[in-house]
Amino acid sequence: MSQPVIAVIGAGRLPAGDDLLAAAQAVGAGLAAAGAVVVCGGLGGIMEAAARGAAAAGGVVVGILPGDDHSAGNRHLSVAVATGLGEARNTVVVRTADAVIAIGGEYGTLAEIGFALKIGRPVIGYRSWELAREGRPDDGITVVDSPQDAVARALAAAASA
Repeated sequence: MSQPVIAVIGAGRLPAGDDLLAAAQAVGAGLAAAGAVVVCGGLGGIMEAAARGAAAAGGVVVGILPGDDHSAGNRHLSVAVATGLGEARNTVVVRTADAVIAIGGEYGTLAEIGFALKIGRPVIGYRSWELAREGRPDDGITVVDSPQDAVARALAAAASA
């Protein structure tokens, strides 16, 4: 079996000291410790925290950047892919992955979740978006209560994909 590839998605800008950054770092470290490749949008916030955690644990981190400049990615990336696609790069992030972990997030994260679900990628949510259709809950996102559970669920989903 090849290495699982897990996308970690979330807001690029968060208030300093936000506990979601610590959660993202723990997710990155947990994925790397399990031998997974971490893919993200390559910029700041949740993306950088997950990349930092994975890099510190000796993992491989691929950043799918919105612009044309490889150097625009955060310093924890193993590989920076400059797409020139702007926000459309969100589809590349989730299509690259076997499973997706959403941590917190703004509307860009919601778009990534939508793309992931449309193409059949499992989405694990930690303090992220919840979905409803016509007022009824939609269970497309597997909601978890801890970064460790997010890692375990994503790895299990990737293994069964």
